[in-house]
Amino acid sequence: MPDLGDMKRFTTFAGVAVLTVISLVLMIVWSWWFFILFAVFAVLTTMGVYDVTQTKHSILRNYPVLGHMRFFFEGIRPEIRQYLIESDQDEEPFSRDDRSLVYQRAKGQEDARPFGTRQRVYDAGYSWVTHSVQPVHIEDFDFRTTIGGPQCTKPYSASLYNISAMSFGSLSANAIQALNTGAKLGGFAHDTGEGSVSRYHKAGGGDLVYQLASGYFGSRAEDGSFDPDKFRETASLDQIKMIELKLSQGAKPGHGGLLPASKITPEIAEARGVPMGKDCVSPAAHSAFSTPIEMMEFLAQLRELSGGKPVGFKLCIGHRREFMCMVKAMLKTGIVPDFIVVDGTEGGTGAAPVEFSNHVGMPMIEGLTFVHNTLRGAGLRDQVKVGAAGKIVSAFDIARALALGADWCNAARGFMFAVGCIQAQACHTNHCPVGVATQDKMRMRALDVEHKSKRVARFHHNTMEALGEMTGAAGLHHPSDFLPYHLMLRQGDKSMAEGNDVYTYLPEGFLLDDKAEDFQGHKARWGRARAESFARVD
Repeated sequence: MPDLGDMKRFTTFAGVAVLTVISLVLMIVWSWWFFILFAVFAVLTTMGVYDVTQTKHSILRNYPVLGHMRFFFEGIRPEIRQYLIESDQDEEPFSRDDRSLVYQRAKGQEDARPFGTRQRVYDAGYSWVTHSVQPVHIEDFDFRTTIGGPQCTKPYSASLYNISAMSFGSLSANAIQALNTGAKLGGFAHDTGEGSVSRYHKAGGGDLVYQLASGYFGSRAEDGSFDPDKFRETASLDQIKMIELKLSQGAKPGHGGLLPASKITPEIAEARGVPMGKDCVSPAAHSAFSTPIEMMEFLAQLRELSGGKPVGFKLCIGHRREFMCMVKAMLKTGIVPDFIVVDGTEGGTGAAPVEFSNHVGMPMIEGLTFVHNTLRGAGLRDQVKVGAAGKIVSAFDIARALALGADWCNAARGFMFAVGCIQAQACHTNHCPVGVATQDKMRMRALDVEHKSKRVARFHHNTMEALGEMTGAAGLHHPSDFLPYHLMLRQGDKSMAEGNDVYTYLPEGFLLDDKAEDFQGHKARWGRARAESFARVD
């Protein structure tokens, strides 16, 4: 005998079937107006019949009709959580406090906080900047750093806060043009991302950092290899101020990419220099070099082909020894990049494998500290400028990165918020609700370039002003004066540490001095590194 109590799961299905019959009778006997009710219940009954006979979803087979409610609520779960449940401090991946700060500054609204901080100041992980009893008044907030070492003939004066790499194709045409127009209005740089320079970058007129990744888009031969002549043509654009060789990105380090042929539009094909109708592949590794020395020689080639513009590379730190191999190659060849951008694993992307986002790559703070100290240990820090990227949206984020060794910072998602991103996390679906991360022309038309570009410039300006005020409060004259001892970190409920004790600047040249102390295993790792190969040597 079946369990009658357990049969209750079919109550909804049975109910709509009975209502279908009743509405049919009423429609025939009473009035045709009951046709609407009949149609609704008939559809639900048909759905129930399908549910109990299909074999794909167990929940629908056991709970016909009613089971669809589960899938409906599962579909809107992110929105319910974001709008109704999550607190202002929940970071998934950016907290509402962070997003609100960007929105307010982009709109030029008041960003003051009433009634005190909502941070848990006595919880481990809280950090702050130490202030001075003699604060400095700063009037000029156009903070800059000059990028370009001795081997560079066209150095670039860069803002301390710039737009990080986001490709046309990942972002819509309107978003790219709004970002670049905003960069032009605000006098800061915009990284093209690996998708090369599109017509929408050019339309904005803002300064560009041309990113060259393993796909060599914009400088690509028919077989996918690097084409020097095409690179020279692209890099000669006046808008392009620097060249960035991408080794890896924080969200998916060590992972290539594939843009299916179905998603390649004529405009994307034009920008990337790829044919229509074929999958566009970004290999995991570069084909132009395979050893540290070859990599330095390739950077020298890029510098020459670009006419002496600053050339550097971007990476998320993985095997620390491999970065030391690059530094040893700098010393051996005498070829020193003008800059290095350190991306953290907390960096974002339109889509990445979950395991890569969660468990591959070093976070930005540790990666930045390691790169900074390795260059110091090799005696090269004064020749190479270091940029930092990874969830940097506030003046404090910038100040912290500068204190730990960065010369400037980049941000991607912060500027996406400035053009209207609501963190719907639908970037990979082509269904971005605000037209930022989509190629759907009807969706992207919601993003007005003129209006959003002003928001981009305003967000940058107000963030720089806040950075200036924080710098002055610390008794400093320029943000580049921040050092680790200006930071305090809470390690536990009753303990705090000075940033200098946690993120110490290691001595200049210690890696080259056989008699120097080995700090945190750096010298042992340095001993296993070779300029001739990335392979481990024990």
